[in-house]
Amino acid sequence: MTASIDLRDYDAIARAIHRYIDGAIAGKGEDMKPAFHEGATIFGYVGEDLLAGPIQLLFDWNDQNGPATELQARIASIDIVNSVAAVRLELKNWTGNRFTDLFTLLKVDGEWKIMNKVFHLHA
Repeated sequence: MTASIDLRDYDAIARAIHRYIDGAIAGKGEDMKPAFHEGATIFGYVGEDLLAGPIQLLFDWNDQNGPATELQARIASIDIVNSVAAVRLELKNWTGNRFTDLFTLLKVDGEWKIMNKVFHLHA
């Protein structure tokens, strides 16, 4: 039996993901920070090197990388089960890079927060 999904949850999750995208476009980690839980983590490979740790690594990289004014972003899927969600995001031309991001989100005190980001940097 599938629980009914409140469509407002889809909109709230999409808003969280768009905060992240807006921060990427602006090149400001501080702009994307509200989308994430304070204990969020990031994992993915940059070449052969594993990037793994607290989400602050993303904010710092974003600040150093600068604005991604040509970024194209599409939410490919949102899957919700009660208080948890998974999102797939496709990003093209993040300062010349293409990424596929997979996010897990949790509804914390009534607000959807990104708990984890796992990414693939396309060659």
